Amino acid sequence: MSVSYEQAVSEFDWDVPEDYTLPSVVEGHAEAHGDRTAVTFLDDEGSREERTYADLARDTNRFANALADLGVGKGDRVMHLLPRHPDVFAIQLGALKRGALLVPCSAMLKPKDLAFRANDCEATTVVVHDDLTDMVEPVVDETPVDTVVVVEGDGSADGRESFAELLAGRSDDHDGPDVGASDPMSINYTSGTTGQPKPVLHRHRWMRAFELVNAPYWWGVTAEGTTAPGEHGSDPVDLDEELLWATTGTGWAKWFWSPVGVGITVGASQLLYEGEFEADEFLSVMEEEGVTRLCAVPTQYRMFTQTDLSAYDLDLTEALSAGEPLNREPIEALQDAYGITPRDGYGQTETVCLVSNYPGIDVKEGSMGKPTPGLETTIIDTQEETEVGTGEIGEIAVPVGNPGIFDGYYDKPELDEKTFSGDYYRTGDLASRDEDGYFFFEGRADDIILSAGYRIGPFEVEDALVSHEAVAEAAAVASPHDERGNVVKAYVVLADGHVGSEGLTDELQEYMKAETAPYKYPRRVEYVDELPKTSSGKTRRIELREREVEKFGE
Repeated sequence: MSVSYEQAVSEFDWDVPEDYTLPSVVEGHAEAHGDRTAVTFLDDEGSREERTYADLARDTNRFANALADLGVGKGDRVMHLLPRHPDVFAIQLGALKRGALLVPCSAMLKPKDLAFRANDCEATTVVVHDDLTDMVEPVVDETPVDTVVVVEGDGSADGRESFAELLAGRSDDHDGPDVGASDPMSINYTSGTTGQPKPVLHRHRWMRAFELVNAPYWWGVTAEGTTAPGEHGSDPVDLDEELLWATTGTGWAKWFWSPVGVGITVGASQLLYEGEFEADEFLSVMEEEGVTRLCAVPTQYRMFTQTDLSAYDLDLTEALSAGEPLNREPIEALQDAYGITPRDGYGQTETVCLVSNYPGIDVKEGSMGKPTPGLETTIIDTQEETEVGTGEIGEIAVPVGNPGIFDGYYDKPELDEKTFSGDYYRTGDLASRDEDGYFFFEGRADDIILSAGYRIGPFEVEDALVSHEAVAEAAAVASPHDERGNVVKAYVVLADGHVGSEGLTDELQEYMKAETAPYKYPRRVEYVDELPKTSSGKTRRIELREREVEKFGE
């Protein structure tokens, strides 16, 4: 029986058992349907591996036992630097079973970024793929890290332990410390407009929040095989007939949003593909494997529209998008080709899905959707913490203390006080709301750049640019782009003795790729005599953004 959106909101219940942890959830899946495939792994060379939920529970315990022998216990921080890999879930779950905190890191970071994270949270253990050890080795001596576990490698080198060798001969059972829903689970670093990345602390209940919110009200699945209640109703879901695919990497919060927070919590089967994005290849994989629910970033959907979608016979029933608003062209292309409408989901590293076009409600073109049940997401005045009226632009906010958001930064009480001193956690994203309650994204309040699903703090770009001898001052803003949504645009004031040229632009871009994660480099560079400033000397990025909109469109 279908229910209205209003009823779904009013009847929502934050049912979070005190003993809830992700490893205990997987144990339950192993008992209930241990032979169900949890992970199908493919790489671009044709290798294929599968892990059932029974395999996952077994390897989780074996790795937890290995970590115990290595001295990893409750409260310790375990960094991981891994590609999409068939053992990544067992690695994460094994650390969580020990009561350790996961510190995910992207392979696109630089050694100095890893060193900052390791020193900031005092991580003692790193799990890294053999292909990425060159990133870790330079920072070991300057950080608290004393144990390096290598996946797909051997343990012959000093300070290295082989993941495969650690699991060999271990017990399939593990008697670890008591861990519950309120215990710390992960530290996900996120960047703002100024300063260093911030350590967002989540507790084990974060995964339960995903199971209660993201799974039914975005992906349209639950552990019971039902979909979210909607005004138009929906057919029950048989998880044995579903294959989920989220194209994200393991170092991003989105990994927890979908592969972990949805796929694993509800006990679904999911695909991991370790290959560079190429539209026709991804479509071929979806066709061959029978993917039924896809979550990708807008840039990937835009690239899908550049190929012949009619050439692929897909089993897709749902297409999800996240990272930035999805424009009209890919939406219409998927509607025409497969009769499905991509559904946006909005949230942050600090939250679960706050706003979504979930199964059962009408999708309005250009809208983020409606606030998901349980979050009480609203829009407030940017100066005063009062809700704005219909059609007015304000800041997306969630009441402080809501179980669907984080409740602090790791060992940063000064940030906690600043963030949670008012009635609302303020996202920094601007939106308006129409008469039907649908939200429409209006931009960033704090200048974060959204490009191809990546969130880029302008400070990081500017800080790296001014370290080049030719740059005296720089400002980074979002510049509209047809495929990526936005790209990074740098306005550069040159140091004395330097002249702007295409050669210098190429040099600066290569320099930035070496100094920062590659996705942060400015794809557009403009040389100016001075930057627009406020009376207090702050750069007016809003003025520069307006120039980009005038030049390249919204």
